[in-house]
Amino acid sequence: MDFKQFFEPRFWALILALVISVLMLPAQSMMPNYPKLMALVFGLAVGLSLLGIYDLVQTRHAILRNYPIIGHLRFFFEKIRPEMRQYFFEGDTDGRPFPRERRAIVYQRAKRQLDKKPFGTQGDVYAEGHEWMLHSISPAPLTREPFRVTIGGPQCTKPYNASILNISAMSYGALSANAIRALNIGAKSGGFAHDTGEGSISPYHREGGGDLIWEIGSGYFGCRNADGTFAPEKFAAAAIDPQIKMIEIKISQGAKPGHGGVLPGAKVTAEIAAIRGVEVGKDCISPSAHSAFSTPKELVLFIDTLRKLSGGKPTGFKLCIGYKHEFLSIVKAMLELKSAPDFIVIDGKEGGTGAAPAEFIDNIGMPLRDGLAFVHSALLGAGLRDQIKLGCAGKIITGFDMARAFALGADWCNVARGFMFAVGCIQAQTCHTGHCPTGVTTQDPLRQRALVVASKAERVTNFQRETIKSLAEMLAAAGMTQPTELKPEHLSRRVGDGRILTLADQFTFLEPGILLTKNAPEDFATLWENANSNQFG
Repeated sequence: MDFKQFFEPRFWALILALVISVLMLPAQSMMPNYPKLMALVFGLAVGLSLLGIYDLVQTRHAILRNYPIIGHLRFFFEKIRPEMRQYFFEGDTDGRPFPRERRAIVYQRAKRQLDKKPFGTQGDVYAEGHEWMLHSISPAPLTREPFRVTIGGPQCTKPYNASILNISAMSYGALSANAIRALNIGAKSGGFAHDTGEGSISPYHREGGGDLIWEIGSGYFGCRNADGTFAPEKFAAAAIDPQIKMIEIKISQGAKPGHGGVLPGAKVTAEIAAIRGVEVGKDCISPSAHSAFSTPKELVLFIDTLRKLSGGKPTGFKLCIGYKHEFLSIVKAMLELKSAPDFIVIDGKEGGTGAAPAEFIDNIGMPLRDGLAFVHSALLGAGLRDQIKLGCAGKIITGFDMARAFALGADWCNVARGFMFAVGCIQAQTCHTGHCPTGVTTQDPLRQRALVVASKAERVTNFQRETIKSLAEMLAAAGMTQPTELKPEHLSRRVGDGRILTLADQFTFLEPGILLTKNAPEDFATLWENANSNQFG
């Protein structure tokens, strides 16, 4: 730890208070004509010094551990609710902060605070886009058992019994060691899975012993040769670890599909370089495309290879949907090779916790609902849906978000943003600078010290449990006991001109096996005809 950091501006208030406290002792004897003033200044300085020291050692608020004394300004302004900015302030920066109301849900559930609110619905229920779930006059008993899903198709010999709500892909390097520790310990305590992100498996993923989903990106971090290509022997040696429950190939991510990724050289420490197999201090590049496969058939064969090398663990891929015929090309390859992934994760373009170009965030990739409904329908039409489980991610925060995903075909949900909030993220949007005020996205040892692992791990567990509980309560209100009972017709949405449509009205869902006949709807039939298992384009 570099102790010069203690002289950064964020510590000046504490340093000034300490200096004044020391100087006031002789000053009081030198200025006897102002005893009350001297006593007041001395008392104030000592009081602030004690407050600052307490801020440094307390474990409840990460902001105060990194910003002693002045961090209290954030909480003061929060009381009077202005829109706050940058290090101490939540709110409207030049980026895209998450709505305050949805952040509040995470904080309340993570801290086990009352999440009820008075005075009815917030917002206009008659506005276009308002959604709701239908309920029953005869509610069902509340299901208290944790909802689980078994992932593993016919070719899988080690299926995984997963929770329906898991931690989405976030790499060590993008997140701090303490953030990874808190997430994994929380996952272990709550019995859910932790996706490593494409940055490979760090010691901090292993410390807590929580179930891991190893994400393999185009950089093949943790299983790469010196030239950046895939190294089967390194993969096999790592994948046999019993803590690793599933293998996920990342084809694309919602925030920047087709773009690749960069971990800035400033964040590539010696430790991260060793974990990823790259050079210290140099930008760590994830190419936009994989080198291990370039056609749909090669992708399906690569999936089969990883499943065998891992000892039969569930293996699948994650992507944000772009050209529909390209996904159908993969489906055709599955049928022709008689081999399928155990799961597919659909990443919506609205998701993503990492940095990405604004144009990609706003204008590239298919939103989660559209992508999920399409993939679910395509697999139904190809007669493969019963072999392949579907996960999804994309700004899922609440039980209602999960209900909507299940109605559109999901088997489980992944969450990144919500778990970041649970470990202390306030959306200061300084992730790329290394100056995260709460220690979530920095490799600075002093800054990440603010994130107290045990406390945040408990909040991770709380958020996951309470969100699933909220889903269970909604299911009961609808007369259901399992998420699998949710169908598109159970959710309604107000569209233009005041009309109300269900999700079944808005999306096309094929009959099982219909793509293999001559009776598929024209739009799907055309896409299916244009799909080629030997090429993506």
